[in-house]
Amino acid sequence: MKNFDQLVRVMALLRSPKGCPWDRKQTHQTLLKYLYEEADEFKRSVRKKDYANMEEELGDLLLQVLFHSQIAKEKDRFSIDHVIKTLIRKLTLRH
Repeated sequence: MKNFDQLVRVMALLRSPKGCPWDRKQTHQTLLKYLYEEADEFKRSVRKKDYANMEEELGDLLLQVLFHSQIAKEKDRFSIDHVIKTLIRKLTLRH
């Protein structure tokens, strides 16, 4: 979890006033095209059985989850912790 916590902090920094101008101006809507692109790239990797690329594309998808979660956190809607807790609850109830 240490790496994940560091990743969450990096995403928060990128969105902060000291962070990246491009990252700061992104919204849920502007990021949608990247979410779709990364999902398609992962799908192609699976079809090709290209495991090295699958690893990279899963990282890109994780970035999208963190990005959207950080934007939501800034607006006091939810955080990555809430996303994880909701997923745990869902998996527990289903199984």
